[in-house]
Order: sequence, then structure tokens, then C-alpha cells
Amino acid sequence: MEPFVKLDGLVMPLDRTNVNTDEITPARYLKTIKRTGFANILFANWRYLNDGKPDPDFVLNKPRYQGSSILLAGDNFGCGSSREHAPWAIGEYGFRCLIAPSFADIFYNNCFNNSILPVTLDESIVEELFAEVEATVGYRLSVDLEAQTVTTPSGRVLRFDIDSFKKQALLQGLDNIGWTLSHDDDISTYEARRRQEAPWLFNAGSQQPVQR
Repeated sequence: MEPFVKLDGLVMPLDRTNVNTDEITPARYLKTIKRTGFANILFANWRYLNDGKPDPDFVLNKPRYQGSSILLAGDNFGCGSSREHAPWAIGEYGFRCLIAPSFADIFYNNCFNNSILPVTLDESIVEELFAEVEATVGYRLSVDLEAQTVTTPSGRVLRFDIDSFKKQALLQGLDNIGWTLSHDDDISTYEARRRQEAPWLFNAGSQQPVQR
């Protein structure tokens, strides 16, 4: 998984609250568990017209926001079902950081396992950022995970809280599996000791009952 350390990125505003995972990745497209192929269906219900053509009025299709890597959203982003396809699509499209007043818990945790940093800021601050993005073409933010800061073009520094374990895992590019594998030596040592303590557990042909 790609580590997240710092990001200087163009910001796209999605000024909607309670954006659920079925709007992020509609269920009709979830026919695979591969992590790729979802960028084109991100926000499909809003992104395309009935004839399949891009809706020019939807923010994702506006030329000024092409190449955005930071998504600014409203309260309770990622609510609904727990589908991991939602962060897959967000990440594959190119967003590395999400900023909102709050996120649904499961979606929030899924982001960290997909190299995406979800940043929670006060609602009043998010509203100020929405206004600045709308007023400024090419509006960019600088995000520093190590320092836990978001810096605006004017130099204003916004600090955010994050769980220390999630922070270190993302800095190192470790999802849950990667973190487990980082303890491979400890796991091997434990298994070697258990082979001595309870060899029958490692002998598929043994009929010796497990001692209790």
C-alpha cells in the first residue's frame, strides 16, 4: 500500500451531507471484488445523465476540478453499507485525502486500509473552506500527516486529530495485513515455541487428543 506522508493537492468540493456508499459506488456496479475498475463509476448516479453522458453541472465533471486529489465533503460522509468498493473508487479516481466534519465509522476505517487519509475538521471550518474553494479557481491545500495539519493558500494552519496507530500505519503504507506481516519474526518465534509445547497441534496425522 502506498504510504501517505504529505500532499499538496487541488481541492474538489462536494457540498452535500450524508453522502452514502451507494451514491459513492452504486450497487449495480459491484460485480467484482477486484480493487480496480471503479474510477469510472464513482458518484455514477450524479455524474452521468440518463443517456450515459457526463452531467456538466456535476462538480466531478467541471474542468476546473480535473486532477483533484483532495475531496471536501459535508457531514457524515460515507454512511450506509460497509462496502469497501467506495474507498476503492475514491482512491482509483485519484483522491488521496478526504476532508469533512465527520465520517461513517466503517467507511472511515476502510479509508486507512486503502491509502486514503480522512481528515475531520469542525463544521464551521469546512464551511469556510467550501467558500474559499468556490471563490478561487485552482484552490489547493497542503496536508501533512506527520504534523497533523492542513495549510490553506493564505498560510492558515488547521490541525486535526487522528488515532496514533492509524497514523503510523498510513505513514508506513501498512494496511491490516501489512501490519500483521510486519510482525513476522514475532509470529515465527511464537510458532516455534508452540511446536515444542504442543507438537500435536502441528502434526496433521497425530491422533493425540488436545490436553485441556
